[in-house]
Amino acid sequence: MTQTPMIPLTSASSASHIPQLGYGVYKLTPDQAVECVGEALRVGYRSIDTASFYGNEDGVGRAVRDSDIPREEIFVTTKLWNDAHGYEQTLRAFEESRNRLGLDYVDLYLIHWPCPGQDQYVDTWKALLHLRDEGVIRAAGVSNFEPEHLDRLVEETGMAPAVNQVELHPYLAQMPLRAAAERHGVVVEAWSPLARGGALFADPVVVQIAQEVGATPAQVVLAWHLAHGTVVIPKSATLSRIAENFAAIDVTLDDRQLALLDGLDRDGRTGPDPRVFGA
Repeated sequence: MTQTPMIPLTSASSASHIPQLGYGVYKLTPDQAVECVGEALRVGYRSIDTASFYGNEDGVGRAVRDSDIPREEIFVTTKLWNDAHGYEQTLRAFEESRNRLGLDYVDLYLIHWPCPGQDQYVDTWKALLHLRDEGVIRAAGVSNFEPEHLDRLVEETGMAPAVNQVELHPYLAQMPLRAAAERHGVVVEAWSPLARGGALFADPVVVQIAQEVGATPAQVVLAWHLAHGTVVIPKSATLSRIAENFAAIDVTLDDRQLALLDGLDRDGRTGPDPRVFGA
């Protein structure tokens, strides 16, 4: 079985690595999550990404517990929703997530959105660091944090997140954010790595490269992420596509092809703006 590349975690973490290619479960029902996560684990994925907001933590946990793979070999991520910011609220929300998952610990716990209008993300971050110190999460991270949010966490707590999970794909390359992450030693993880709406799959550059390397457009885009060292969590409810996406590990792009894909950047955000969302 093809092994997933591993990315080192250097901050806010007792875990040494995160699998570079994981499986996302956004919009899956709990029952779908049981089936699809089970298939993902069978195919070879060892990282599963969920969130309290998704409403399927119970299904994810059941699939992980029911698999014949040792728990320590599966990297499970979940996230804190916007209505639970604040130190004590975060601790309670985490316990609720852990109970739904039915797991002794979570490998990575993320603040889902900074919600700057609430101005509680620093206290929320302190709660995550406490959970890490308690050993119930192995790594503390964030999601959708802009450079100024990362800077503030480091300035006020002295600790950078292990991971920042953000919308990232060839139409939204996030170069300033990636530079800030590198400055702080934060691993960048891409949600919506294939972009919403399917426009990337019909892009002439992506189609041409897919023909050149004998891969699907989705595999080409995922290979672009992997070549740039980004952690990536494609989602699909179609079992055949779960396997197709995993096979992107075996797709190699040359420097010319990577440069062509880099040139597609158009600040094409499809999700909310983190500077205003979740106030």
